[in-house]
Amino acid sequence: MKSSPLIELTAEELEADLSRRPNRHRIAYFFNQLWHHKLPLAGLLLVIAIVLVNVFAPWLAPFDPTTQDQPRLSRPTQDNLMGTDALQRDVFSRVLFGGRIPLIVGIVSVLFALTVGVLLGWVSGFTGGIFDRSLALIMDAIYSFPGLILAIAVSAILGRGVLPMTIAISVVYVPTYFRVVRGQVFQIKEQEYVEAARALGSPWLRILLRHIAPNTMSSILAVAPINVADAILTEAGLAFLGLGLAPPTPDWGFDISNGQQYLLAGDWWLVTFPGIMIILVSLGFGMMGEGLSDWLNPKRRRG
Repeated sequence: MKSSPLIELTAEELEADLSRRPNRHRIAYFFNQLWHHKLPLAGLLLVIAIVLVNVFAPWLAPFDPTTQDQPRLSRPTQDNLMGTDALQRDVFSRVLFGGRIPLIVGIVSVLFALTVGVLLGWVSGFTGGIFDRSLALIMDAIYSFPGLILAIAVSAILGRGVLPMTIAISVVYVPTYFRVVRGQVFQIKEQEYVEAARALGSPWLRILLRHIAPNTMSSILAVAPINVADAILTEAGLAFLGLGLAPPTPDWGFDISNGQQYLLAGDWWLVTFPGIMIILVSLGFGMMGEGLSDWLNPKRRRG
């Protein structure tokens, strides 16, 4: 099988190649290479499709997702494509609306964790000393807790709502970015070009932002989509446990929690369709992350 030209480029060669291109050519080059890497492309298209469905849900949904005027626990029919729940609400309409909270919480929490973790990792890894050791101990302590347990604990303290859930999930992922970036900074700051910049008297902030920070971005970009998938699953878990938004707000995890008590009675559609959506959106972000790992890491080859 013929390998893609991008796979044969190192991260430095790719960065240098892109830096020589005009901005419009960089964009065209990016999409050209994305087209030749099917895994992240497929994941991206799947995520875009799910996002668009949730954005246009008011026009796509046949019924109001909170209105209780349908037959109770009706199986999927022509009028109710995914059946109805015990509160006489249309499941299809709730599925279309139900991804808004998970997507917002998942994406925003990872962006916040990425920002905080990366900034702390840059500064801690570059400065070293007592500040680095103290911060590393704190992050290791947070990292030692299972992610869902930690999110449950923080959510229980902060209460219900989008913001408390976002903060709770962010706390889980800050140590991940801190550890990844800090380890890379330790390696990069010993490189000859960094030592040369120091010898020439460059300010530490310039060295950090110009020579060190850009070389840590590839790992961050590869990890972030996978973390979004995990964050969406965590949000679903919190909603399932009743730590999400108050009813009747549509939410995939909350609807699974409500429907699981009817599963043994044969009402399978109550948990099946919200569950499929959680799997699909997690799969989409996961494919993006795995594909970006292959794309940005020249040591990983595809068969």
